[in-house]
Amino acid sequence: MRAVDERAWGPGRLSRGLGDWLVRWAHLGEETARHAGELATLLVRVVTETARGRVPLRRIVEEMQWMGLRSVPIVLVTATLSGVVTSQQGGYQFTGAVPLYVLGSVVASSVILELAPVLTAIVLIGRVGARITAELGTMKVSEQIDALYSLGRDPVPVLVAPRVVAGVVVVPVLVAIADVVGLFAGMFAARATVGLGPEAFFYGARLYWHNWDLFYSLMKGVVFGLVIPLVATHMGLRTRGGAEGVGKATTSAVMFMTLAVLILDALFPPLFLN
Repeated sequence: MRAVDERAWGPGRLSRGLGDWLVRWAHLGEETARHAGELATLLVRVVTETARGRVPLRRIVEEMQWMGLRSVPIVLVTATLSGVVTSQQGGYQFTGAVPLYVLGSVVASSVILELAPVLTAIVLIGRVGARITAELGTMKVSEQIDALYSLGRDPVPVLVAPRVVAGVVVVPVLVAIADVVGLFAGMFAARATVGLGPEAFFYGARLYWHNWDLFYSLMKGVVFGLVIPLVATHMGLRTRGGAEGVGKATTSAVMFMTLAVLILDALFPPLFLN
């Protein structure tokens, strides 16, 4: 029995397990580096084609309408709920020695600096990013992308750049809408839950307000508006393997976009608030 245990847990098995673990991490690092390189190349091509005026303006307007106007209802709902929940939880915590007007500052800071841009980006990942990946992935597996190449047309200015440019323009606007709606929703929730009037609420909001806060929120919107369509188009153009491949690419794209948004959001405070 001891000999069997030594064969099962001996140095040879442990070394093979460690080797397999290192190989998996090496493959993961290689794949991550490949994705990063392809994303950087795609971004450079988008900037180049846009600067040269080769991106159809009509396509940009169509994407802005689809990403922007049709996303307003879900952004309004998300912003309203974020403001209400923040105000309710803050009011529950502040019933005591803390002056209630501080609740206005908490709601304003939480919604504008964090909740509005991040939740808007998460909503757009599901509504916009997943659809972009599925559309381009379907075009890729059905050889429509190859047909563009055979006709001498580059898919980047036609399919990728309009979506990226539209995202950079539209997402900050959606974030600004979410900022305003979330703030006023928090104000009404504070009045309904703890009896804090609008004057006291906005007094607290102005007390710790910095003009940089709004610019910080909109800057997040610009970055997220760039990352979401860029990752979505990148994953769509890499799709292989028919309908199953489209499903896998869409799932991977949603995961990558969510991680990218959260990682970039974590990098913003040390870079721009210190």
